[in-house]
Amino acid sequence: MPQQTLQPPLTSPDWLNATLADQGFAVLGSASVCALAGVTIDALKALQSSWDDLPPDQYLKDGGRYRRRRHASFELTGAQVKATPHRAHWQPLSYNALHGGMQRWFDPMDPQVVQAIAWQKLLAWLGSIASAAQGAQTWYTEAHQFRIDTTDGIGRPTPEGAHRDGVNWVAVFMVGRHGIKGGETRVFDMDSPRGQRFTLSEPWSVLLLDDSRVIHETTPIQPEQVGGWRDTLVITLRSGGFLDEPASKN
Repeated sequence: MPQQTLQPPLTSPDWLNATLADQGFAVLGSASVCALAGVTIDALKALQSSWDDLPPDQYLKDGGRYRRRRHASFELTGAQVKATPHRAHWQPLSYNALHGGMQRWFDPMDPQVVQAIAWQKLLAWLGSIASAAQGAQTWYTEAHQFRIDTTDGIGRPTPEGAHRDGVNWVAVFMVGRHGIKGGETRVFDMDSPRGQRFTLSEPWSVLLLDDSRVIHETTPIQPEQVGGWRDTLVITLRSGGFLDEPASKN
């Protein structure tokens, strides 16, 4: 029997900014993403093959083998998307109790992906959402390609649990899922018991989060078929600069 899942609360494109302002998050279907970003679904799907070539995450502290990823960084100013030199991903322990406090050097994203017109338009659109909410500025942006698989029987999309990322905005794109059950997304208000749970399943649908107002997590996945996996693209935007390890004091 197919697993029963809760459908995401989709937001109309016309109500995106108002919904983000009201509740701190919004979910868009792929048609809305394409319309707002000015891309075609075929152009986005053309990027998906790069998820088949993600190297293992060497930093998992729970001993798991279930996560593969690549990473890239950008500066977004208006419609301009500028790739920055490859850098470590760093978070403080206060935001990531499991993997914070260390520099994690993940393999860079494929140049063919980050140079694709659809990719550039997607990032510029996310920058415009952030600027509409908080004023035009440069957004320091990190992109993470993830594949969570069921190599260990259970795969954990967010092994750190419910969390914030220490940025201003987070976009979680569902790229694809195959042969799995679970992977339910949960979003909680920072200052009240209010929250929602649902399962992202449509390729190139997106969950947009105001990281200052909500926390989020995704429940573990289990196999329904041999070799099951869940692919996502997580893009974060931060004002003022990248989240870097503080300089040591002598």
